[in-house]
Amino acid sequence: MLSLRKLVFLGIFGLLLGNSPAFAQFSSIFGSDKTVAQQREEILKKNREILQRLYKTEPSSKTAVENAVAYATFSNFGMKILIAGGGSGSGVVISKNGTKPIYMDMAEVQAGVGLGVKSFQNIFVFQTQTALNDFINSGWTFGGQTTVAAKYEKDGAAYAGAVVAAPGLLMYQLTDSGLAAEITGKGTKYYKDSDLN
Repeated sequence: MLSLRKLVFLGIFGLLLGNSPAFAQFSSIFGSDKTVAQQREEILKKNREILQRLYKTEPSSKTAVENAVAYATFSNFGMKILIAGGGSGSGVVISKNGTKPIYMDMAEVQAGVGLGVKSFQNIFVFQTQTALNDFINSGWTFGGQTTVAAKYEKDGAAYAGAVVAAPGLLMYQLTDSGLAAEITGKGTKYYKDSDLN
């Protein structure tokens, strides 16, 4: 019979392994029971819901999205057990030039003591084609965290609640209680979904 210490170690190891980029494409340890078309439609539906919620929560975000080259929405679910944790999620990049949606995955690994479950949605607004290309093609990684208190301003227009995640890239984060007071993205990797594209 396994000791409690071994069970905790195996649970943490499994959580970290399951949230690595190589394994994050699977929705569960049993794999997805939905077709590719069904998974795409589910992600597109979630995308529409996230955008509507963002617009309702922060109306100025609609102008940011409308003036963008492209935007992306991601839905994440994660948990932390004792000293380690992680999360995984999926999303889609919608370009304004009429190209097909690009389906992407995200994986997150966290360190530190804690216990809990969290879910949130990230919305990225690409102001330049370069920022969009870097995000899609380079497997972009968000390595820090910042607060949204310093609102983003350009040409006199303020986008409250947005942060500059990279040059030409704005980011919003929604939690269950609304717009996040602090955007958290430590150790989060975004990359193309090889099965859905």
